[in-house]
Amino acid sequence: MDARALYGTDVPPDPAQRLTRGPVSVTLEGGNLRHLRVNGAEMIRAVAFLVRDRDWGTLTPTIRDLRIAGDDETRITYAAQYQAGGAHLDVSVVITLSDTALRFQAEARATGDFETNRTGFTVLHPISGVAGAPLRVEHGSSPAEDTCFPALIEPWQPFQDITALIHQTGGLQVECRFEGDVFEMEDQRQWGDASFKTYVRPLALPWPYQIADGAVMRQAVQIRWTPAMAGQEAEPITCAVPDARFPETALLLTGAEAARPDAAALLRQIAPQRLLCHLDTAAGQGVPELRAFAALQAQVPEMAFDLELIARCPVEGDLAAEFAGYARDVAAAGLRPASVMVCPAVDRQSTPPGSAWPSCPPLEAIHAAARQAFPGITLGGGMASFFPELNRKRPPVGMLDFVTHGFCPIVHAADDLSVMETLETLPHILRSARAILGECTYRLGPSTIAMRQNPYGSRTIPNPGRGRVCMADDDPRQDGAFAAAWTLGFATGIAPAGVQVWTPAGLTGPRGLFRDDGSPRPVAAVVRALAACAGQPVRRAEVAAGRARLQCGDQVFTADLTPEGAFGWTAAMAGDLQPPLQSSMP
Repeated sequence: MDARALYGTDVPPDPAQRLTRGPVSVTLEGGNLRHLRVNGAEMIRAVAFLVRDRDWGTLTPTIRDLRIAGDDETRITYAAQYQAGGAHLDVSVVITLSDTALRFQAEARATGDFETNRTGFTVLHPISGVAGAPLRVEHGSSPAEDTCFPALIEPWQPFQDITALIHQTGGLQVECRFEGDVFEMEDQRQWGDASFKTYVRPLALPWPYQIADGAVMRQAVQIRWTPAMAGQEAEPITCAVPDARFPETALLLTGAEAARPDAAALLRQIAPQRLLCHLDTAAGQGVPELRAFAALQAQVPEMAFDLELIARCPVEGDLAAEFAGYARDVAAAGLRPASVMVCPAVDRQSTPPGSAWPSCPPLEAIHAAARQAFPGITLGGGMASFFPELNRKRPPVGMLDFVTHGFCPIVHAADDLSVMETLETLPHILRSARAILGECTYRLGPSTIAMRQNPYGSRTIPNPGRGRVCMADDDPRQDGAFAAAWTLGFATGIAPAGVQVWTPAGLTGPRGLFRDDGSPRPVAAVVRALAACAGQPVRRAEVAAGRARLQCGDQVFTADLTPEGAFGWTAAMAGDLQPPLQSSMP
């Protein structure tokens, strides 16, 4: 298959070069390193010098004079330039790799006042076999601590003021030292990244900030590994409930999509059980959108219409009057919602560590007003964004019938491998969410490759070149086999956890199953087949070694999550062999 069929774009993946020295291997990609392994055991997932813009978008450098040489050790050198407005940052890099150590050092000089949210080194530790494992943390201004990597996902930074991290894996002691600035760690699992991230410049400091014209900054990361005595192994992180059944399938729907003349016909091609009707009152949406939903409901009465209500909730407002108004609008439009999920508009933006929480009425008061306005209707809360926001601002679970959040795999990295690696984090997110929710019903909101709204900046990132761009609202892979395989892998990852509803796509648009002209994308056939499995017992669910395998009832799904397997997928009855279904749409 060609690149467009695989990825929805002709833009090729970044080239990668695997470097080896005896038992040591590492991959050089875009000037950065990933998957440092010794004897096949992964010690470090990535070491990178990164530059983020004011919206937390990752700037792509121009790299020149890349050289790889050396006998006793491998030596990599190059120069990189980052542009931000009228300023630029020139970075000189030296990387050395031996049989027992890796050093990555960078010197950066600004020309013009260079604006950034973060510039410097990021080191990623993997999560498999690491989450919950022993860890020694050395600090710059306090004694070292013997602790563990978090097992449940930490909402805030688990460790700050870091000068070194020491852990064991694969029979080795791995010592990672940081130079040149103040480093801290965040639990990247909550964004879907399969890593613990140690990064430069504490979030408590102001951002964006400027690197002044002519300023020079120097940083380095030094990693050493030595044989170690057998250490304590971490328990695998899993999330499974007894007698799990595959969830109902919902599709995200806007008022404009509901008003399409072909909306009902497109929906019947997929046959989801539910529709998640998005209504953002803070953006001026209201009765016209509700009427469009109601008109569509009359055409597809077999589907449940769930209202995702982004409510204004001003801190000095009358919540009872506000929600009574929403209820009147819903009734006047003729919409009969099966449930109402309420999210205050202000909570669509993230509140990072060290930042002041925005003004908002207490969640208890908001949901009490919603309950009064919508009596007898299933009421939900949580976040219209992602798990970090839910983890940091936890809903009053006892007042709610269900809790929800969404998922996006391109927050921090958008290359193909990183997106597929996000599937590793699903048991971690599900288990941590269950610790918050208790016995409350769990729904997963929109979980798509492209980001529908950016909680971490003022906008989603434009992607006119149809590349692989972090936090983009339009990802070309939605048009390719890639999205079909990733979506089946996602379904496999959540299947054992007892989730009641999942929302794997919109109807149309950049996150939709159908293109704007109504033609189906490859992912449409996957979602149609999975929608038919709602309520079926989950007999097997495994994502490993680049493959996903899911059995619901007597239906068996497999997906190859690698380009070597062309991101192909199949569906068959248990014991039967069936041809691939990736293009089987009417």
